[in-house]
Amino acid sequence: MTSPETRPGTTPPPAPTALITGAGSGIGRAVALALAGAGWSLVLAGRRADALAETARQAERNADGPESPAVLCVPADVTRPDQVDALFAAARDRFGRLDLLFNNAGTFGPPVPLEELAYDDWRAVVDTNLTGAFLCAQAAFRAMKDQDPRGGRIINNGSVSAHAPRPHSVAYTATKHAMTGLTKSLSLDGRPYGIACGQLDIGNAATEMTGRMRTGILQADGRTAVEPVMDAADVARTVLHMAQLPLGANVQFATVMATAMPYIGRG
Repeated sequence: MTSPETRPGTTPPPAPTALITGAGSGIGRAVALALAGAGWSLVLAGRRADALAETARQAERNADGPESPAVLCVPADVTRPDQVDALFAAARDRFGRLDLLFNNAGTFGPPVPLEELAYDDWRAVVDTNLTGAFLCAQAAFRAMKDQDPRGGRIINNGSVSAHAPRPHSVAYTATKHAMTGLTKSLSLDGRPYGIACGQLDIGNAATEMTGRMRTGILQADGRTAVEPVMDAADVARTVLHMAQLPLGANVQFATVMATAMPYIGRG
């Protein structure tokens, strides 16, 4: 959503502001670069301050225009309500409003048989992927409902696992199915306030989290096979398209995936 041209002597409208969780690597970083290139101001959230700083440096290099994008890095653990509150307060204090939340922070958990999954590992995945997404969506909802002009957009990072599981992925798959319910509830509850919510289900983007797909990953029939992957920048372009829509239009659900990955049909 680039700023429109303005007449001489007029003040250009402020850049829209996006908050990205899990912004220190992978899809979060790719989305930050795409938004920076389109003129957005950014709030980058994640657990590692050094990784956020590197995303900020790359975003500044990726900006389209003579001015660097305004970037705020906020180290935060999305599973902690106090840290989520502090994150959104920092975004408000710096930029005054929030136009987009990309709910991206997530973890896969150990790829072990269901009966061997430790309780603490189950909780870690649920707390990050589901509770963290809820806490951030709730904070964004409050901000978007109260700001003037009112409204905004939330994009949840789902997964093709919201439709079909992989072997040994019970915690991840359960949370991604739950993300679909979260998306639908946010969409419904946001209608009176101009808050749009959509979900992007991603399959085999080349990131640190999907490294096993390029070396061999367990298939449903028991084989181990290398799977095709796609560039995370392809995901970012889809997020940018969703983000640039007027609030009167919404991509409710979309899937972007490596074309030849074993998902459609029988593999």
